[in-house]
Amino acid sequence: MAGGPKHFSEAPREGAKRSGARLRITGGSLQGLYVQVPDGIIRPSMDKMRESVFASLGDLSGFSFLDLFSGSGIIALEAASRGAVFVEAVENDPLKKKILLKNVSVSPVRINCRFISAELYVQRTKRSFDYLFLDPPFPYRYKWELMARIAASPLVANESRIIIHRPREDFQKEEISLLMKEDTREYGRSVVDFFTVATGGDK
Repeated sequence: MAGGPKHFSEAPREGAKRSGARLRITGGSLQGLYVQVPDGIIRPSMDKMRESVFASLGDLSGFSFLDLFSGSGIIALEAASRGAVFVEAVENDPLKKKILLKNVSVSPVRINCRFISAELYVQRTKRSFDYLFLDPPFPYRYKWELMARIAASPLVANESRIIIHRPREDFQKEEISLLMKEDTREYGRSVVDFFTVATGGDK
């Protein structure tokens, strides 16, 4: 990503779904509620994966949560359903805007939707989050560079946690300064990595 942020146009992905499909919120106050998959090609995170990830995070009451590459907004809704008090969803695809806004309208707390590329969001946003979830398209080539930018940005404070959903073959090749991997979970071809940020002090 040297030379400034680059932007990625989504390509068809394995396991892609189109509009008409629905996703189920797996826990919390909204458990069992279904939301719609937006138009266009999308690879929503699996129910089993979401339930497992959020079970490991536990009660999110009082915490802030960022859903980057939001798509349907299902991750943001899972966080809000489990008590997160400030939730932001970032999505760049205009085909997903209408359904994303409709989906998050059921949230018990306001979910702020930002329609901007993930790269520009990371570059411009100054607020920090307790939890950050990245679910980029599987062919997206800049996952680890974006992770490094996030770790060095105002988006995180000491002990913020970053979770990334990725394909098995796109593993982390080099350590990222300020990030400590605490767990990895596999779900078929999908892998979820959990990182803790160690900034040396609050930002």
